[in-house]
Amino acid sequence: QVQLQESGGGSVQSGGSLRLSCSASGYSSSRHCMGWFRQAPGREREWVATIDTDGTTNVAYSVKGRFTISRDKAKSTLYLQMNSLTPADTDMYYCAAADALRCSMWSGDYNYWGQGTQVTSPH
Repeated sequence: QVQLQESGGGSVQSGGSLRLSCSASGYSSSRHCMGWFRQAPGREREWVATIDTDGTTNVAYSVKGRFTISRDKAKSTLYLQMNSLTPADTDMYYCAAADALRCSMWSGDYNYWGQGTQVTSPH
């Protein structure tokens, strides 16, 4: 059973940066691809970025050039570096893992979820 725990959220001025972390237990980098999603109240969960088991990364167009996904296999930790934050990035951010080699953009494909961490970038 994979368990995920996010950290690193907070409030930062527009233009600022944050790095989210997701600590994973029961996880294997060779069997589980991972991703980040975000969700605002009353809205659907939105895909942000994924990293496949072979290290291939994909990032949503809305955050491309500003957000970077990475992982530390030795620490079983997933990261999301967020730069040039804007008010539109204000959301609850979730870490997710799937029993798959390649991750999709659809939240329904993921088997494991963290509790989420709030990111706020006020006007």
